[in-house]
Amino acid sequence: MMKSLLFSAHPTPPLLPAPRLRRLLRLRASSTSASASAPPRAGRRPPRPVPSRRPSPSSLYARPSLLDMERERAARRADVDAFLASLGVDPGELAGLELPVTVDVMRERAEFLASLGLTREDLADYPLALGCSVRKNMVPVLDYLGKLGVRRDALPDLLRRYPQVLHASVVVDLAPVVKYLQGMDVRSVDVPRVLERYPELLGFKLEGTMSTSIAYLVGIGVGRRQIGSVITRFPEVLGMRVGKIIKPFVEFLEGIGLQKLSVARIIEKKPYVLGFGLEDKVKSNIEALMEFGVRKEALASIVMQYPDILGLELRDKLVAQQSLFESIILVSRDDFGRVIERMPQAINLGRTAVLKHVNFLTACGFMLSQVSKMVVACPQLLALNMDIMRMNFEYFKNEMERDLEELAEFPAFFTYGLESTVRPRHEMVSRKGFTCSLAWLLNCSDARFVERMKYDTIGVEEMEAEESSYMNAFAEEVESEEEEYSDYDDSDDEFVR
Repeated sequence: MMKSLLFSAHPTPPLLPAPRLRRLLRLRASSTSASASAPPRAGRRPPRPVPSRRPSPSSLYARPSLLDMERERAARRADVDAFLASLGVDPGELAGLELPVTVDVMRERAEFLASLGLTREDLADYPLALGCSVRKNMVPVLDYLGKLGVRRDALPDLLRRYPQVLHASVVVDLAPVVKYLQGMDVRSVDVPRVLERYPELLGFKLEGTMSTSIAYLVGIGVGRRQIGSVITRFPEVLGMRVGKIIKPFVEFLEGIGLQKLSVARIIEKKPYVLGFGLEDKVKSNIEALMEFGVRKEALASIVMQYPDILGLELRDKLVAQQSLFESIILVSRDDFGRVIERMPQAINLGRTAVLKHVNFLTACGFMLSQVSKMVVACPQLLALNMDIMRMNFEYFKNEMERDLEELAEFPAFFTYGLESTVRPRHEMVSRKGFTCSLAWLLNCSDARFVERMKYDTIGVEEMEAEESSYMNAFAEEVESEEEEYSDYDDSDDEFVR
């Protein structure tokens, strides 16, 4: 025990090198110090400095510094900006956009856009078009539109109105819109026409305004099968907000006496009426009608007969027509209101057409005062085909052997077809030996007339009632055939049917 403690308190010293090894170490140390202190030998070249490991510029592994790269990039961007300025494009509008590094690529884009029909002014209005790659952006979009059937000559206007389409993705942005239109019963052949007329549609989201506007139209009574036709003729409806545009328009028409279902029928036939500004056009036109003698209760009938009246420059037309009717036909201000109520398209009649028909009636033997009353009772006289009027009058004078005053009392006689209505009914009444008024003879349906022919006599009360109500029935007939006079314009020939 004691022995172990003694050894642990005094550890074994380290072993020293052998005598031979120590001698070699001393010799080496002395030779090293002598060579370090000795002068260099004569004729011996000093050692060359160690070259740096920086590679030469021609090395494949050379890398320019960040500063050099930034300078080169700035120089190229300056060249591109100068090219843009030469096109009339403000380079500052593209400051945050990654543009091609060379002028050649930018020139290719500008030339490609020019080949599509875009001018320098168009590029200045929307310089972001120059940020689109020809091969990655423009060609796929234009190829897709071409396959849909968009016409080449329609592309310039389409791109001017919605140049953002050049940035669009065919799969993500364009194809879903086309599929939506087809789902709304827009025919495939009509899709390109819809896009040409309203290219902004390509930027709409399916769950946004498009869906809500269509849902509202269906809700007020527009037929589901008519939606495709409505969109085809007026695609702008897909971009109209219900709360700001469509609903206030519908509610205003309801306020002047139209039923909601009647408004729906107007939209089905003439959907573009939704584009008439409610505040700028519609309300002011309704006010103008009332100022010129139209009664409030007749406003609904006027709109149903001629919806386009809501979007015309109406006040000026009313002033001109009132002066025309007063000077040529001696129609008073109040009577002018009755004329508009019965045929609102009369605001489009030209002076030549009016004179032609008035001269014909006076040549038939009517006095101007009678012509005035006839026109107020049946304004359609001023828009009928002259040949038809002439044939009807010749038959009335030569075959029917009636007094001219009867024709003055029932001017709507000229509106009935000679071979389809007037001649066969007159012959049937003559065979029966009946004596009746023109209103009783003509102002009824074919079925009603056949039923009348079963009578042995004609009741006086029935004939008087027929005469007193014929104009109301005639007004309803005109309203049901609103398309007949709905396409008038300011040219005289359009009014001679």
